[in-house]
Amino acid sequence: MSQQKKQWGAIIVMIALFAMIAFVTNLCSPMANIIKAQGDIPEVLAQIGNYGNFVAYLLMGIPAGMLIAKFGYKKTALIGLAVGITGILIQWCSGLLDAKENLGLVFGVYLLGAFIAGFCMCILNCVVNPMLNILGGGGNSGNQLIQLGGVFNSSAAVAVYIIMGALIGEITKDTAISDATPALMIALGIFVVAFIVILFTKIEEPEQAPIDVSLIKGAMGYRHFALGALAIFLYMGIEVGVPTYVNMYLVNTPELGISAATAGLIVAVYWFMMLIGRFVGASIGNKVSSRAMITTVSIATLVLVLFGMFAPTDVLVSFPGIDWGTLTLIWADVPLGIFSFLLVGLCTSVMWGAIFNMAVEGLGKYTAIASGIFMTMVFGCAVMLAIQAQVAQMTDYITSYWVVVFCAAYLLFYALVGSKPVKK
Repeated sequence: MSQQKKQWGAIIVMIALFAMIAFVTNLCSPMANIIKAQGDIPEVLAQIGNYGNFVAYLLMGIPAGMLIAKFGYKKTALIGLAVGITGILIQWCSGLLDAKENLGLVFGVYLLGAFIAGFCMCILNCVVNPMLNILGGGGNSGNQLIQLGGVFNSSAAVAVYIIMGALIGEITKDTAISDATPALMIALGIFVVAFIVILFTKIEEPEQAPIDVSLIKGAMGYRHFALGALAIFLYMGIEVGVPTYVNMYLVNTPELGISAATAGLIVAVYWFMMLIGRFVGASIGNKVSSRAMITTVSIATLVLVLFGMFAPTDVLVSFPGIDWGTLTLIWADVPLGIFSFLLVGLCTSVMWGAIFNMAVEGLGKYTAIASGIFMTMVFGCAVMLAIQAQVAQMTDYITSYWVVVFCAAYLLFYALVGSKPVKK
């Protein structure tokens, strides 16, 4: 307890980093609307920020674990923050360029910044969870801090859509990447403060065993883990794909008359649903098995998404949002199906932890390398978003949700069949 009291600064910063991971990651989705405003941009290309951010996980998942093994959590966190500061500054620089004169250069600089920021997110994801557990003293106290971090993570995701919506307002041909500068500066400021605080905070860490890359083959030899890694890959397509294309649909459907600011308030509800789901998941986690959780939420996801796809678009429901600038309640009329999509956040809230729990069961010495592999599989978000974007380009936004249906169907298969260990 005395050790925990001495490190409240680090605890607060780690929780702030937990929030910033969601803040920086979720910047990419509303930024897609800005990208589309730069010219005649196809749907697939509009998501370049998400591609850069999540492809970085493919390259950095295992190396991040190696950095922790060699330098420890504190130094690895500092490395990640330095990388993140660089990525944010590069994204900011892309807003200084004139898109009308050199659109390709603007895209290239923005993509590079998102890619470097993705390295940071991967490194910090590998650091924050175990570090909060260590700072909390392990056991229930450590788990409590991790759950608290998850709450702030979801809260930041809510905030980013609200902030970006307020900054962008109406999407016009004059909307530019520079309009997102205040949001980028918020992220930059938190990263700089976190770097300074962690640099001067003493953190006692356990010794780290070296990560042997040869263990990857051994881990993948367990069927339930290999199928679980694929489950995480596809899960990312659900978590990010659902709100991303709700936002794109609302902003790019003129007959709805919904501005980017209002769309941001609406999509923020999805992340608020995740926040509620995480509270519930944490409270029942010791009573309900991971298999039961994934079975339930994957079925619920299938029902909600299919209903949302086939619900009549001319049936509108009044949907509430909060204007945080004036603290007033705002109501907008949205299609019934969009309301159904937003409820999926309740389901995705518990998916990551439950899938991880089932996938690493009985892995023994392969558990550490399995964590690195899981982080690598986060790049599935880039792949699934690209596929959904292509489907949306060929058909429409609502039809593109067949990609989400496929992902949810696989998670149901994994819960019922694929997650059962064949060997330990």
